[in-house]
Amino acid sequence: MNKNFKIRLLILIILLFGVIFALYAAFREERKGILTVAFLNIGQGDAIFIEAPSGNQVLIDGGPSKAILRELSKVMPFYDRSIDVVLATHADQDHVGGLPDVLNKYDVNIFMETGVPGESSSYKELEKIIEEKSQGLPLGNLKGETLKKILARRGMEVDLGEGAILQVLFPDRDPSGMETNTSSIVARLVYGENEFLFTGDSPQAIENYLVSVSQGQPLKVVPEGLPLTSDVLKAGHHGSKTSSSAAFVSAVSPEYVVISAGKDNRYGHPNQEVLDIITNFGAKILRTDLSGRIVFKSDGVNLEVK
Repeated sequence: MNKNFKIRLLILIILLFGVIFALYAAFREERKGILTVAFLNIGQGDAIFIEAPSGNQVLIDGGPSKAILRELSKVMPFYDRSIDVVLATHADQDHVGGLPDVLNKYDVNIFMETGVPGESSSYKELEKIIEEKSQGLPLGNLKGETLKKILARRGMEVDLGEGAILQVLFPDRDPSGMETNTSSIVARLVYGENEFLFTGDSPQAIENYLVSVSQGQPLKVVPEGLPLTSDVLKAGHHGSKTSSSAAFVSAVSPEYVVISAGKDNRYGHPNQEVLDIITNFGAKILRTDLSGRIVFKSDGVNLEVK
């Protein structure tokens, strides 16, 4: 290797690092003071990516397949190989099918779930990965960082920094013995004057229970008084008629309702009755089967859809 070649190679490496640094700086500047919530286009299922102004990241559910990796590559910079919190609302395939791939490809610090097991092979693989990583064993492309598993319960809060807080509203008890949809984690993200409500596949019985225990009290009060009102509601169970009761939609009073469903899915989601309920309350409906990925940006006061 001659001297001129070494010099050119060194210059190329310096330029490459300069470009990476410039991209990183630009990304940090773009994120400054802004909360991003992206409802990912993963087909018939749920997957929601959150990035707080602090840079902390949360993935709620992982859809049914490896499509989650493609979608994450669209909302995360190529050099970012970590996600702070992964939350599985419940153990069904269309919510956890892609999570084994996520845990194999990304360094995850905290995994939150209900504790109610699922029957799919993906869920069993996921639990095996969690067990191995909680012991710090090497896995996938990672070096074996230790993962912490948490059973989500009402009253828990995940402080994402710079004023962004993820609150757990349900389950409020040990959900052992519940059907998986019924045990779904319901969580509310608060950033300044903007709120997002994530419902998994929670059925109307749980929706109505949450309405009954919510008294619309200010934030940071006892768990029984946690409010439901939110600017954005993720419709339960992909817009199925088993969720999104009129009482619940009224209590949430959303400006936007997001329905995560696959195009021409065999379940007929979303149900027309549900669409009518939402429309009657004046909320704008956004659907991943029609629009693809749906991204919200908030500065804590202003909320916009990208």
